[in-house]
Amino acid sequence: MPAYLWHISTEEKILYLTFDDGPVPEVTPWVLERLAAFQAKATFFCVGENVQRHPAIFRQLLAEGHSAGNHTFNHLNGWHTENLAYFHNIRHCARLVKSNLFRPPYGRLRPAQRAFLERHYRIVMWDVLSGDFDPYLSPEACLENVLENTQPGSIVVLHDSLKADAKLRFVLPRLLEHFSGLGYRFEALPMQEAVAPSSLEYRAKQLLKVKM
Repeated sequence: MPAYLWHISTEEKILYLTFDDGPVPEVTPWVLERLAAFQAKATFFCVGENVQRHPAIFRQLLAEGHSAGNHTFNHLNGWHTENLAYFHNIRHCARLVKSNLFRPPYGRLRPAQRAFLERHYRIVMWDVLSGDFDPYLSPEACLENVLENTQPGSIVVLHDSLKADAKLRFVLPRLLEHFSGLGYRFEALPMQEAVAPSSLEYRAKQLLKVKM
C-alpha cells in the first residue's frame, strides 16, 4: 500500500513514537512529562472532540515541539462510515488540528476514502503496534511487542487514552529507557499545515459527484 507511510527509511537510530486518541487530562500531560524527561519528541494523532474539550493540552504538546495529526473528530471507523460523512468528520477535526498528517482510526479506510485523502494528507500507519488498547494483553506483552519489533525508523503506536492508561504507564517509561540506553533518539514526524477545511469539503463533494 504505497499511499500509506508505515516506516521511515533510515539507518540512524531514530524512532517515531505516535500516540492516538488524545488529548485527555488524565493521560496526555503525564505522557508529555515522560517524553520531556528523555528529550523525546513524538506525534499525537488527536481526536477532534478531545482537542475541543482540552485545547490547553493540545497547545501544550505543540509548544513542547511535538507534532500532531488528524484522527477524525469522533474516532470513526472508515469501513463503517459513508464517504461523505467520513470526510465531513475529518474536516471538522481539521478546523482544530491544522496538520497534513492523518491516521485512520483502527487503520481502516475504504478504497475511495484512501484515494481522496492521499491527495490532501500523508496517511500515517505503523510498523510496530504496542497493543496497549487490547484488554487481553498484559502490560509485559505490550512492552515485548515494542522491544522485539522495533528497528531504526520504526513508527510505534501507543495510545494516550483512558482505555490504555494503565498499560501505557508501564510501557512508555521502560521503552524510553531501553532505547535511549541503546543510543536511539525519538523524533516527531514532520508536520505541515493541511489543506483548508472548506477546500476539503468542496473537493469531497466533487469526488462523490463523479462516484470515485
